[in-house]
Amino acid sequence: MGIQIHPLSEGVFTIGHDKIFHLFDVDNHVLEERSIGSLLVEIQPFLIQINGKNILLDTGLGFTLPTGELQLHHNLRRIGIEPEQVHSVILSHLHKDHAGGISFVNAMGIETLSFPNATYYVSKKEFDYAMQNGAPSYVISDIELLQNSPQVEWLDDEGNLHNMLQYQTVGGHCPFHISMLFHADGELVFFGGDVVPQYKQLITRYIAKYDYDGKRCMELRQHFAKEGKENHWTFLFYHDVKTPYAKL
Repeated sequence: MGIQIHPLSEGVFTIGHDKIFHLFDVDNHVLEERSIGSLLVEIQPFLIQINGKNILLDTGLGFTLPTGELQLHHNLRRIGIEPEQVHSVILSHLHKDHAGGISFVNAMGIETLSFPNATYYVSKKEFDYAMQNGAPSYVISDIELLQNSPQVEWLDDEGNLHNMLQYQTVGGHCPFHISMLFHADGELVFFGGDVVPQYKQLITRYIAKYDYDGKRCMELRQHFAKEGKENHWTFLFYHDVKTPYAKL
C-alpha cells in the first residue's frame, strides 16, 4: 500500500516580529499592508498512513472552530479519521504553531491530550528546552500535559521507530529540532518541519533570520535536497502556501 499523505491545512497566515499568527485571505488581503517583515505561511500538519497506522506529524495552532470543535479534529474528520483512530503523534519540535493541538479543553472544561489513544513521540531535550524558555516561541500550557503522561515516549537524539521511521536531532531552526524519514514498500517520505518548511527554501541558498542557527539550517536543506533527489524522497512542507509535498 505504500505511504498515503493527507495535508491538514489550517489556513494561510502572516507572522511578524511579534510571533503572532494573523489569518490571511490570499484573495482579498494585501501582504504589504501587514507589518514590515511579515512572512506568509501555511499552517499544515500531516496525517500519513503506513501499514494501517494513522500517524500525525505536528499538531498545528490548536485553534477551535465557532462550534467549539478543535480545528485539527475537524480536519481529520473531513478525511474520515476520528481523533480516537490516531495511533501516533510525532512532533518535529514544540513551537506554538506546531504544538498548539497537542492538548485541548474538552466538553467538560478539562485540559486533556487531543488524541486519547495515541502515543506522543517527543524529543526530551526539546521538551526541557521549551519548558525552560517559554514565550514567545513556546506556549507552556499547550505542552505541559506531556510531562507526566503515560502516552508519551521520549525520543533520543536519533533512532528508528517500528521499522518505518528514522529520526534524527538536527537542530538549526531550534536547538533540538528533529527530522523524520518514513519508509514503506520502497517509498521514502521526508518531514523536516521548520528546517525544510517550504519548497522554495529547498532549492535555493537561503538563510532565515528567524532560525536559531540560520547557516546550519541552510546547510541542512542543501544536504537533504541532495540526498532526497538522489533517493526519490517525497518532501512534506508544513509552511508552503502552494505546495504541500513534492519530489525534486
